[in-house]
Amino acid sequence: MLAETICSAVSAAGLGIAAVTAYRKRFLTATRIAAYSLVPVGLVLTGVVEWVAGIAFKPSVWLGFGVLGLSWLLSMTTRAIERRSGTTRAERKAARAAGRNEAVAPGASAPSLGAGAGPAATAAKPKKKQEAAAPGDDFSDIEAILKKHGI
Repeated sequence: MLAETICSAVSAAGLGIAAVTAYRKRFLTATRIAAYSLVPVGLVLTGVVEWVAGIAFKPSVWLGFGVLGLSWLLSMTTRAIERRSGTTRAERKAARAAGRNEAVAPGASAPSLGAGAGPAATAAKPKKKQEAAAPGDDFSDIEAILKKHGI
């Protein structure tokens, strides 16, 4: 009852301001003010004000908002932790798919350095390199790349 009275008073004040504005020959502005001032009365007549007042004073509604807030907080916390771990959902999904599909050839992990080298050539090259490489020459390929770029 109090909310309806307040809305009616606000609308009446708005219509008064619109009338004064129209008297000053600013009809477009007066029409806009009248349109805005009729909104509270429209809300009262449709029952929206009564519905909002009923929601605002029910403890079960506030409990529901609290549960929704907790749900949102938990969701954002898990996203923040997921981002901190450095892995995305797509990366984890790809890792699981790679674990299931062991269809990768053993020589495929070594890069192909030749232009037209096929799978047989790439499988043969790493074995020769591994036999010739000494234990202390683990970074020889990295050093070659750095020298190539002048670093």
